[in-house]
Amino acid sequence: MARRLRAVELDFVESAPLRLVFTGEVAAPPQAVYAALADDVAGWSSWFTGVAWATSTHDGRGREVRLTGGTRFTETVLAAEPDEHYAYRVDTTNAPGLGALLEDWRLTPAGGGTRVRWTFATDGPAPFRWVMALARPGLGRAFRESARALDRRLARP
Repeated sequence: MARRLRAVELDFVESAPLRLVFTGEVAAPPQAVYAALADDVAGWSSWFTGVAWATSTHDGRGREVRLTGGTRFTETVLAAEPDEHYAYRVDTTNAPGLGALLEDWRLTPAGGGTRVRWTFATDGPAPFRWVMALARPGLGRAFRESARALDRRLARP
């Protein structure tokens, strides 16, 4: 059953009780990376580890996502600045313990490619935050694998 989460805004990326930040580089330029994040939401399942299905909703102002384990999210896009910044918050989910979640993607040019910074800002009861802190290495691995998969996808003609 889906539960409504706390409606956070962009400033939550700085004030969240738990912030997991990961960075990596992709050979493609920021325009291509941004398009994969914001314009081709359905394509996430082909490169982002754990995403089974995703679709854009509300004329690009929302998203629905399903993970391979059955977790579901409905999201609101909070930032869509072409080639620089894409962020969304989770509005509803069936994931236990989660109180608030905002994911923030920052893109900067780097040596002909793009430096990608993904911030996973979250809140929930203390046991949830503890488990999420323990999950940091796994999320980092998923981010690195996803960045490599996105690199391969964007390298195809």
